[in-house]
Amino acid sequence: MLAYWRFYWPLTLTGLGMVLAVQVQNGVLARFPNAITELAVFALAYSTYGFFNAALNFTAQLSNVYARSPHATRLTRRFVLGASVVLMMPLLLIAHSDTGARLIGAAYGIDRELTARVIEYLILLGPLVLLSAQRFYLNGMLIQAQLTGWVTMLTGVFLVTVVSGLLVGFTAGFKPAYVLVGSEAAALLVQIGLAQWVKAHRYQPPTDPEHRSLTYMELLRFFVPVSTTGVMFALSRPVLFAFVSRSPNGVLAIAALRVAFDLSVVFQQAANQFRHFFVTFGLDDIARKRIFMALVGAGLTALMLLYLLTPLSRWVWQDLMAIPQDARQLAMEVFGVLCLMPAVIIWRNYYHGHLMVARRTNAMAVGGVLRVVSIFVLAYGASSLGWLDHTLAALILILGFVAETLVVAAEVARQKGQALRENATRKT
Repeated sequence: MLAYWRFYWPLTLTGLGMVLAVQVQNGVLARFPNAITELAVFALAYSTYGFFNAALNFTAQLSNVYARSPHATRLTRRFVLGASVVLMMPLLLIAHSDTGARLIGAAYGIDRELTARVIEYLILLGPLVLLSAQRFYLNGMLIQAQLTGWVTMLTGVFLVTVVSGLLVGFTAGFKPAYVLVGSEAAALLVQIGLAQWVKAHRYQPPTDPEHRSLTYMELLRFFVPVSTTGVMFALSRPVLFAFVSRSPNGVLAIAALRVAFDLSVVFQQAANQFRHFFVTFGLDDIARKRIFMALVGAGLTALMLLYLLTPLSRWVWQDLMAIPQDARQLAMEVFGVLCLMPAVIIWRNYYHGHLMVARRTNAMAVGGVLRVVSIFVLAYGASSLGWLDHTLAALILILGFVAETLVVAAEVARQKGQALRENATRKT
């Protein structure tokens, strides 16, 4: 279990660095005039961008699993580059066309002024899809070689660069879109450059090369289901925002949800590292792995409750980030519901780990689709009845993850049953 912890905690710090950058972004936005509007616009724009970028969220797992020989490494990197270009193009089309603007306005139920602000962000965010893909790919390579300490260090550099860019841009009086997107783009470029250097000087390939005859089709069969899972995850927020924006005080509710959701991701990302955990350590010693995951889940939930029930929340959101009081009060209520999230995410990722190790990821895609469908149906029903508010929106998000988990749990059970029947047949 000590070996598990040594592998796990650097990855947790890595994810923490990424989401802390988002907290700083929210804090900077809260200091612009019309802070509620700025937070809501960025929430809508970044959720739209995230819908396309999230398809790459499993790129690190892709390179970790497949880039294990010179041929496989070259093929995997080309595949990642091609996939990122394909995902970037529709986002650029939306950002640079009148039809795209009309779609954004209709989807979120916002006026032309807010739509124009969202489009301004999307124009700048589009190229970041390419940069994110390369960062994920290189992180997967370093994790494969168990260089997780380097990954953590590079994420720290990313965070420092983002914060520096935000402070410089805000002080210089640049527009919010230029400040936020420019600082993130600069940080990604710095992290990619340093990660490439670490890979060139520290990375040791597997002693027993694998996937020497890897094909693009094999990569595609792995990538499409897991990318669908990422896309469905990213679609969860826009679906909720589309209904919440039409409720009374919709802009305020979206701003509060953005603040609470982003902080909950600090803890959620720690739970998400168990995907790398299973890919690296396999499925043996499963009882000890379950205990380790349960302990981590309990610890994450305790930390969320500590934040919620102590003056820490007031210090962070009020004194440090300067979130307006009306948005902060709603965000506290949302965060209370989201304390259920670590347990649900770890439960889901336990089965995700099984499916990725077995390289049978289709059920992950099905589960992701069912999650979004469940969120849509529940949000539509609550909105039609006039019940939908910020807290119910958070609960609906969690119920969507529960529905997804039931799908992947059933598939893992089916695969285990099939394996037992096959073994019994061979013995007879």
